[in-house]
Amino acid sequence: MNLHLKVWRQKSAQSEGRLADYEARNIPEDCSFLEMLDLVNEDLLAKGEEPIAFDHDCREGICGMCSLTINGIPHGPSETTTCQLYMRKFKDGQTIYIEPFRVGAFPLLRDLAVNRSAFDRIQRAGGFVSAHVGSAPDGNAILVPKTQSDRAMEAAACIGCGACAAACPNASAMLFVGAKVTHLGSLPQGQPERDRRVLAMVRQMDAEGFGNCSNYLECEAVCPAEIPNSVIGQLNRDYSAALVKDTL
Repeated sequence: MNLHLKVWRQKSAQSEGRLADYEARNIPEDCSFLEMLDLVNEDLLAKGEEPIAFDHDCREGICGMCSLTINGIPHGPSETTTCQLYMRKFKDGQTIYIEPFRVGAFPLLRDLAVNRSAFDRIQRAGGFVSAHVGSAPDGNAILVPKTQSDRAMEAAACIGCGACAAACPNASAMLFVGAKVTHLGSLPQGQPERDRRVLAMVRQMDAEGFGNCSNYLECEAVCPAEIPNSVIGQLNRDYSAALVKDTL
């Protein structure tokens, strides 16, 4: 495959950025999107030019580090992460626009790499669960209904990639925060800190500068972990209940 790339290049958050044109030639259709960028960077290095900076780690769709917006869609035309997007999704000769996630709370580092530590601070604000240390308890010591355990596991699948915020017109992080709140809030172990957790996480989310949810549901559409928007409803209910208790 031969492709024409329009890649966002920017040396730092303080410098001016622009879309630069590159040709990706002889790209196997079975290689991943990041492997395609690797091949382009090899050509740039051979010419003595600066390679394109982009973030990645596992390349297995687990960590969510590969935060690229491809043709206006976070992670591109697939229901997975960028590293699991394969070039057979594109057509020979196609023009592909590649940009970083556009979220105010994710400051740009260089080219396509952004700093998503705002998500880390939100999760850290939630704290931990109270649990006795020592030997592992028996698996059936605390009975959890199947529907609740399934809901907790569904929410726990969130990898915190940030695609939800990047897709949202308001740059909202509600799907991410909702997943974290629903995960622990659905289990007995998460009940002691349930109210404190949701209040702290929402307040940190607001402090980071994320927008409000307007129910566009673009977040759900691009989520590689397929987190349902129902976690946003759970977040709203938990936050409202905790806020009432906090004001009594």
